Amino acid sequence: MLLIHEELARARIRDRHEQARLEGLADRVAAARRWQRRAEAASRRARAARDALL
Repeated sequence: MLLIHEELARARIRDRHEQARLEGLADRVAAARRWQRRAEAASRRARAARDALL
């Protein structure tokens, strides 16, 4: 009986580790998207400034 509980506990821990890993990846993807939007906005500002000078 104890072995069954140990296996269930190990399975839950594995699931939690996997979930934490996936959430970490999701955070990285969200951060990358934020940086991409910032870079695109900076590019638009630079283009507008260049066009204002010409």
